[in-house]
Amino acid sequence: MRDLVTSIHPLRAISPQSVSDNTALTSQIIDKQGYDSLTFVIATGSLADADATFAVSVEHGDQANLSDAAVAAAADLIGTIAEANFTFADDDETRKIGYQGAKRYVRIKITPANNSGAANLAAVAVLGHPHIAPTPGVPV
Repeated sequence: MRDLVTSIHPLRAISPQSVSDNTALTSQIIDKQGYDSLTFVIATGSLADADATFAVSVEHGDQANLSDAAVAAAADLIGTIAEANFTFADDDETRKIGYQGAKRYVRIKITPANNSGAANLAAVAVLGHPHIAPTPGVPV
């Protein structure tokens, strides 16, 4: 049987929302304890501004509140930041960036520039390679 459902644990990272300025969106802090892999999936809806860009960064640390947050190095990522970034031309698309670093706590940040129109965004964190399987049926 080809089963992915019992091997992953999706969590809300950034709730679906419309952004109409250049304020950075910071995700929930994801605790990797009990999992060996983490992928963030970003979904765009309509991106109204004709010159907006959106820069993605990954931050990690050892403190539960990420008071020690640092930008993850390229070696800690699977895929590249350039592949995760997007522009006004990327309506209704998805991007992904994986984390393979040693830190327990991770989050992403999406920083708009030149954005004065409505940009609809959301992100999900997908934890995988659980230490104990199957994973819970209802995310926490």
